[in-house]
Amino acid sequence: MAHLRIALAQTNPTVGDLTGNAGKLVAWTREAADRGAHLVVFTEMFLTGYPVEDLVLRTSFVDASIRTLEETAVRLREEGLGELPVVVGYVDRAGLAPRVGQPKGAPLDAAAVLWRGEVVTRTAKHHLPNYGVFDEYRYFVRGDRLPIFRLHGVDVAVAVCEDLWQDGGPVAVVGQAGAGLLVAPNASPYEKEKDDVRLELCARRAREAGCALVYVNQVGGQDELVFDGDSIVVDASGELVARAGQFREELLTVDLDLPESAAEPGRLPYDAGDGSTITVDRIVLSSEPVAPYPVRPATVADRPELPAEVYSALVLAVRDYVAKNGFQSVILGLSGGIDSALTATIAADAIGPERVHVVLMPSRYSSDHSVGDAEELVRRQGLNARTVPIADIVDAFEKEIDLSGLAAENLQARVRGMILMGLSNEHGHLVLTTGNKSELATGYSTLYGDSAGGFAPIKDVPKTMVWELSRWRNAHTDPSFLLRAERPIPENSITKEPSAELRPDQRDTDSLPPYEVLDRLLDDYVEKDMGSAELIAAGHDPDLVTRVIRLVDLAEYKRRQYPPGPKITPKNFGRDRRLPITNRWREST
Repeated sequence: MAHLRIALAQTNPTVGDLTGNAGKLVAWTREAADRGAHLVVFTEMFLTGYPVEDLVLRTSFVDASIRTLEETAVRLREEGLGELPVVVGYVDRAGLAPRVGQPKGAPLDAAAVLWRGEVVTRTAKHHLPNYGVFDEYRYFVRGDRLPIFRLHGVDVAVAVCEDLWQDGGPVAVVGQAGAGLLVAPNASPYEKEKDDVRLELCARRAREAGCALVYVNQVGGQDELVFDGDSIVVDASGELVARAGQFREELLTVDLDLPESAAEPGRLPYDAGDGSTITVDRIVLSSEPVAPYPVRPATVADRPELPAEVYSALVLAVRDYVAKNGFQSVILGLSGGIDSALTATIAADAIGPERVHVVLMPSRYSSDHSVGDAEELVRRQGLNARTVPIADIVDAFEKEIDLSGLAAENLQARVRGMILMGLSNEHGHLVLTTGNKSELATGYSTLYGDSAGGFAPIKDVPKTMVWELSRWRNAHTDPSFLLRAERPIPENSITKEPSAELRPDQRDTDSLPPYEVLDRLLDDYVEKDMGSAELIAAGHDPDLVTRVIRLVDLAEYKRRQYPPGPKITPKNFGRDRRLPITNRWREST
């Protein structure tokens, strides 16, 4: 057996920042070298960031990606790091002749091995995901090569992300080719309770390939996606060896005992088991095993409970959206209700309370306790606050135009939205909207009012989970959170009956069923795509099914105009769920 120390670079790249990402690669590689690593593995498309979407259809962008890869290999050598092989993801091109239906330029979701100033081998993702948030048939052509490079006597194979998640393809070939280690750069987005799925997947693929497996996952926020890291190492039997934490950058090093190989270099085709042929490219970097060295104990990070996991995802998503888009501060309307209270708390934990601005905008219908609860939250958290009463502004509108009922209610929300957007324009704040998933699903929000803003932190959080996260945050903290206040959310904001307070004595239950009933139904209709008959068979009230389906279907135009927000469920309103606005299909009971 041979020994190798592998460094898993669980990193947070920025899409399009090739120079910055390359600089980070060099810095992390230096840290890996200082820790005595023999191989460092970065994440999928690390040099370009992921996902880059239509940027891959620009020749200039792909050219820059390839050029940055080659320049980075040279830079590593020049900085004394050339002897440490680096596996890194980037965008390449296949060099195929143009044809109808093929992405422009035939881009590849590629990975390369950098060593001694050279790009010594390249590969590309074979299985292209085209489900959920993924559109990779739109962007890439598939790869058909599996590089296996010998490092200190161990044959190391490289497969990219989705190639682990699908049967057949490169992983099936790894077992046939007899590699001693499989490394897999990933950019696998977070959704709640996904960590156990990943571990089981890695264990199964390691057993299929007959070798240890190193799964390195991206961390950080990118628009509506958030990546949680959770990088994993398993041995050939599928047993967990090491695991990184979630929602933080980390250089995880692990010492592995691996079989030596004597296979001859060269190229051989293999049946991939999915109707395709994969060509294995074997090259030798170094044949001599490393001298014996002190082995360090592997670390396995603790798994957080579900509310902690979800809350950390939201904090990271807000932090990165603010930082990567160049905002210095955020602003939101603070009503005293639970949604705005949770949103403000997430923002304060993400970027610090001194950078969070809130506006209290009481109307003639605002209750004293709501104003008091908002003021108490400001006191507890130390936020920047101002009060702008809207009654006179609403009166001025109503003097010029006669509005009643729902139109009059929505006017109040739109006045508040106008105030927030005005302050955003004046001071450069990012406006955070405060609507939750249950409200978005049923259209319980005002277009150009409480839906106006640039980012929606709890857009994918059902109302019942809003309460759960608020209770959790009042009882817990985390070293990464920047808000130091204990119990930052007033208890009355959590326990009182929710209300939009747009008319006298208004309650959410005037228009909606109780949220614990509503959220179960929405989960089945939105997340699981059940039809009306299936919903009734699952035990939902038939009249409620008809009513809720109608609310959800009619609100599609509102959701299409809502700001982006972090995905934390298997199916969010956004990239995951795409329904036509103009649509006469109706579920029948």
